[in-house]
Amino acid sequence: MIKAVIFDWGGVVIDSPAEALFQYCADHLNAPKKEFKKTYMKYEPDIFRGVLSEKQTWEKICQELGVKEPTVGSLWYDAVKNAVKEKKEVTLLINNLKKSGYKVGFLSNTEIPATRFFKKQDYPVFDAYVFSCFEGIIKPERKIYELALNRLGVKPEESIFIDDREENVEGAKRVGMHAIVFKDIEQLKKELESFSVKTE
Repeated sequence: MIKAVIFDWGGVVIDSPAEALFQYCADHLNAPKKEFKKTYMKYEPDIFRGVLSEKQTWEKICQELGVKEPTVGSLWYDAVKNAVKEKKEVTLLINNLKKSGYKVGFLSNTEIPATRFFKKQDYPVFDAYVFSCFEGIIKPERKIYELALNRLGVKPEESIFIDDREENVEGAKRVGMHAIVFKDIEQLKKELESFSVKTE
């Protein structure tokens, strides 16, 4: 029996913000988006693990791109604030799941500045949160899924993980969790209902 449903953030609870984030930062730094993205992606695993601070990240990226470091307090926070668009239909689903008695979890590969933005949003109250940057582990590593399960107090087979990336869904399945690749709200509801989960 399913007892918990765990949600990714970008691409599930919100529209995938990546390209808008890259564009915002590239514009601010007066750098080509393609070059900025390529350089950022090189450091992304360490950013998601919380190994690099935002200051260290900009030092490395700007040095490689040959541009000045940002002067604003937190360029990434500003970029997230500008780029993030909530999927209200998913928020409604999360609230419905809670009302139906399911535990709901949050599991995301996230940068430290983005967590500050997250905490200011009026999202549903999740029963457990796992931000990669505070744990030093990232999806699709086994330990991050196990951490979410432990915080929710459920077994792998009692949970469903939802992510928009196939590799992260496969990571959850390797732990023994049920998992769904998110495409749209109707598809998600249909797949949840196939596990006898009440979505309304």
